[in-house]
Amino acid sequence: MRAIVLEQTGGPEVLHLSEVADPVPGPGEVLIDVEARGVNFIDIYQRSGQYDVPLPFVPGMEAAGTVAAVGAGVEDLSVGQRVGWAMAPGAYADRAVVRAALVVPVPEGVSPEQAAALLLQGMTAHYLVNSVHPVSGGETVLVHAAAGGTGLLLTQLAKARGARVIGTVSSEEKERIARAAGADEIVRYTEVPVAEAVRDLTGGAGAAAVYDGVGRDTFDASLASLRPRGVLALFGQSSGPVAPVDPQRLNAAGSVYLTRPSLAHFVADRAELLWRADDLFSLVGAGRLDVRIGGRYPLADAGAAQADLASRRTTGKLVLV
Repeated sequence: MRAIVLEQTGGPEVLHLSEVADPVPGPGEVLIDVEARGVNFIDIYQRSGQYDVPLPFVPGMEAAGTVAAVGAGVEDLSVGQRVGWAMAPGAYADRAVVRAALVVPVPEGVSPEQAAALLLQGMTAHYLVNSVHPVSGGETVLVHAAAGGTGLLLTQLAKARGARVIGTVSSEEKERIARAAGADEIVRYTEVPVAEAVRDLTGGAGAAAVYDGVGRDTFDASLASLRPRGVLALFGQSSGPVAPVDPQRLNAAGSVYLTRPSLAHFVADRAELLWRADDLFSLVGAGRLDVRIGGRYPLADAGAAQADLASRRTTGKLVLV
């Protein structure tokens, strides 16, 4: 089969398409014919060496396809079933072996591309608005990179819970896309200071929660945008890691909360995983959650897809098909 095999860390140029032996599922595993793969910042962190992975390594933490074979002890998945997964490597290939405990059924009405574009970022958005800071009706929340894949889903899910959403974007086109997803207010961070704009838009009160997947470039503004006892959920670092923080800054900001959550800890229990995935698939099937695919690339162009994502010029989700 074809697979992108990471043999050394580095830039996008280290991602080469190779011919490798088909994998075989062991006990508790399933073999999946992969149809679509999500491209995520975690893929970039692993490729660049920012996150350690054992080499050689087949990247890609999210995909959808069809079960081709099941290993011993797998009872709730069957050959021919449409499935998807997130937070397990091996997606940048024609076939992948994944622990059955991490695989979720994909219902009719949700395409492989939609599933591959939804699971990792969608479940991230789901745990952020339902578990990290359960959004209440009437609250104001700030969503950074509101026209990105996670930002668009966060905006829609927060709006569904009754929030007023302020989104940050860099351009007129991204503003249009974020507003179409439901953002009530937009801050062009290239033109005005974000925290100052948020204060103006909230009558000086600040946001109940800030959902920040950007990291280094936005952290200070995120902290300054919170209301007293607000929550800063730093769930990513697309601009780079945040420098160490003096806890006294949380006191000075109004006894605010800072958390650095990861999806893995919010889907470790299979019942919770299925709840989040089923909730998202139901919303898509009902036409209440739009999954915007911003770019489709052949598997061989994985490096170009990652470079485009890292440029922060893209909108929505990028997929390898």
